[in-house]
Order: sequence, then structure tokens, then C-alpha cells
Amino acid sequence: MDLTSGFEELFEDAPCGFLVTDADGAIRRANRTFLTMTGHRAEDLVGRARVQDLLPVGDRIFYETHFAPLLALQSSAREIAVDFRRAAGDRLPVLLNAVMKGDPGGPREIWICVFAATDRRSYEQELLLARQRAEHSEKEARELAGILQASFIPPGLPHVDGLDLAGVYRPAGLGDEVGGDFYDMYETRDGWALVIGDVSGKGAEAAVVTSLARYTLRAAPAREPTPSAILASLHHAVVRERTDRFVTVAYAQVSLAPGGGCLLTLSLGGHPQPVHLTGGGASRVGRPGSLLGMLRRLNLSDVTVEVRPGESVVFFTDGVIEARRDSDLFGEDRLERVLLETRDESASDIAGRLLQEVSAYQSGVLSDDVAIVVLKVPNEATAVEGAGS
Repeated sequence: MDLTSGFEELFEDAPCGFLVTDADGAIRRANRTFLTMTGHRAEDLVGRARVQDLLPVGDRIFYETHFAPLLALQSSAREIAVDFRRAAGDRLPVLLNAVMKGDPGGPREIWICVFAATDRRSYEQELLLARQRAEHSEKEARELAGILQASFIPPGLPHVDGLDLAGVYRPAGLGDEVGGDFYDMYETRDGWALVIGDVSGKGAEAAVVTSLARYTLRAAPAREPTPSAILASLHHAVVRERTDRFVTVAYAQVSLAPGGGCLLTLSLGGHPQPVHLTGGGASRVGRPGSLLGMLRRLNLSDVTVEVRPGESVVFFTDGVIEARRDSDLFGEDRLERVLLETRDESASDIAGRLLQEVSAYQSGVLSDDVAIVVLKVPNEATAVEGAGS
């Protein structure tokens, strides 16, 4: 076999299709591999058809607006994905590599390698479908997390004459996991109950324990006389659940005083101490107690706090003081500074400002869920303004 015939055989029976065309795409030669791939006959293509004539409409537009200009600009194009129409009418997914040959001022031709890409295109389509399914599942997970979380957070706190109440909640990260933070306020036989809590961990199991906690706390006041006894009841319910989750809760009985203000009888089950804002500054209230659902022996106590007109009590979950920026925590000192700056504002403004500061401290992406509830007793001037508005 001489060199010329060897090159000819290589051209005709190469493992990929070969096309030689004029600069405008008119086909001069098509090797046997290409003809076998597409089912076309050489006499139907050579001198009678252009490459773009073999493409579906969308790929033809792409060829003329992208492929051809790219060749003219840089004399080559790599891994261009298009479909060829076979003689039978179906489509063949291919990848094209092409080079422009000849001098710019003289006659030019295009050499095109055609690689069948049926398996690759199927693989890419499967990857695309898998990605779409994953995105759909992620969207559903976020929506489900939002629905479940919404059931743990009331759409609004009740209106109670003589009190200004506000609550805010922000999930960690993208909010695609159900968190364990919750808060609630509801009427009891002794007045009102204000509750804020946090179940350890996230996900479905945490959601089960959160639901258990909320409904146990709502039912217990009918049987138990004090906040500490109510938290003990929740502790035993979580233990019976046989879960590895624990719960922290701040539970306050709220009694309105006839002359204005209110009394909070407060018990803390492993929960951060609320902050009492007064004209004299900020102080922590309540006596720290045991985590609920873990220890056999409980250490729970009741503390009564008087909240006078103009004063507030701010309840929060540990996502506030444990918010991280690198290795630094938001901390209690920063918490008190923010609260002292806002103590003369409404309950809603106090809660919103604290959440804003915690979020900004973490560049807008929280590392843990945050729940904040503010109970404020308006002073007489504020109450008069509110009545007239």
C-alpha cells in the first residue's frame, strides 16, 4: 500500500465522520464513515448540499450565527454540539471539530470531524434531568420545612390590653431544614402564658419533639399550678418519647397588675436568661435550670419579676448570643448594648433591631435559628399615643 492510498483509506474509514466543504458550507467530500452514520448517499450530498442543509432549523441558525463566524474569526471550532438529520428522518447527535484551511485572500475550505455523541448526549440529558429532579426535591424540602416551621411560630402574638408584644423568627442558612426554635403565647386560667424554646438539632425528628413540646406546654397549665411544674411535665413527656433530643424552654406566667404593669412568674429549663430592660439598665432575670429531656433529676425553680410601665423583657434563643463570626460570638455584652440602645422603642422595633444586628454580624446568613420575643409594658405617654392613633 503506497502512502497516498493509505491516507485515502484513512480518510474513508476513519473512526469519525469527515466532511470537506467550501467556505460557505457546500460539501465537496464526505467519507464512508459519515455516510454510514447518517444513511445519506455521496451523490446526494457532494456538490448538491451544504452542511447547514443537514441540520434541524435550530441548529442551522446556530451554525450560521455562531459556528461559521467563529471559524471565520479564529479558523477553528471545537466540540460544537448539534444534530444531523439522517436520511431516514431521525436525528443523530454529534460533536463537530472544524478548521478553516487556505489563505484569507484565496480559496478556502473547511475540514470537519464529526463524532457521534448519542451516548454522551443521553448522559448529559440524564444529568440534566437528575439536576432538575434534585432542584425540585430541594424546593419541595424548603417548602415543607417552611410549612412545618410556620406551625411552630404563630402568625402573630395575641393582643393583650396593657402589653406591647412582638415576636420574630429567622431560620438558619437557606431555611431548607426544619429548625427546633418555637415560641407561643396563649391565655390560661391564671392569665397568659409566654413560651419560647429550642429543640436540639434539626430535621424531622426535631420537628416531632418541637410539636410535642408546644402541645404539652399548652395542655399542662390545666393540671400544673406553676411554670416549674409545667416544665417538669414537658421533661417527662420528652423522656417518654425515647429520643436523643433535648429541649430548652423559658416559660412565664403573665399576670396583669390593676394599676398598670405586670408580673412574670418565670421558670427556665436550660434556656438563656431573658433580659429585663428598665430605666436603670439591663439585667438578666430567672434562675438557670436543667435541660429538659436529659437528666433524671431536675433543678427547676420559679422567679417572679415585676415589669413596670416603660420596661421590657426580651426572650431569645441561643442563636442570638451564640451567633458566630469566625471564632467570635455575638455574646451577651453585644446583646445588652443593642437592647439598651433600643429600650425606649416599641416591642416590634426592639425585636427587629436585635434580629438585624445578629444577621449583620453573620453577613446575613445565620449559623443557627433565631427566635426573639419582646414583652413591653407601655408607659402612660405611649399608651395615650397608641389610643389616639
